[in-house]
Amino acid sequence: MRQAECSETTQLLRAWASGDRSALDRLTPRIYGELRRMAGHFMRDERPGRTVQTTALVHEAYLKLIDVTNVDWQHRAHFFAIAAQIMRHILLDLARRRVAAKRGGASPRLNLAEVPDPGSGRARELIALDDALNALAEVDPRKARVIELRFFAGLNVEETAEVLQVSQDTVKRDWKLARAWLSAELRDPQHGKL
Repeated sequence: MRQAECSETTQLLRAWASGDRSALDRLTPRIYGELRRMAGHFMRDERPGRTVQTTALVHEAYLKLIDVTNVDWQHRAHFFAIAAQIMRHILLDLARRRVAAKRGGASPRLNLAEVPDPGSGRARELIALDDALNALAEVDPRKARVIELRFFAGLNVEETAEVLQVSQDTVKRDWKLARAWLSAELRDPQHGKL
């Protein structure tokens, strides 16, 4: 996205946060495509016929986003970071409901290159990833946030640095260390040290 488009999106976000409903009408077509891209990122590598479709995820996230109040949108990356959190929680809620409906069993291991569909047999993997991210957040909240922004939101290094207000080198370092930590945690949940 060009700098001028990013700047205009940020202005629309701020106008909307200030109560300008017409700003939301102008903002919606700008953000919809990016929300679909993010949802597609969440749902990639999944089988056809999954229980949650990309469009449904986008629409549910959008409905939650327009209900958000008292947010001072810093910039478009801030908005999409919140959108990623919302999508992640929607998928986790679905996965937890699915797992709760089934009998127990050992939690399978998750490959960080894939995000499982909560309707698939891999819902436990999504929950395991969320548990590992929560454990990482207890040890190092910024590194957990880097994973969330890069992996789930699909933000690039520059956008992640902007959201977290750190250098791009810090984001790259945190990304590398956090991925290694999560991989070890998902192999051995007793790992827990960064």
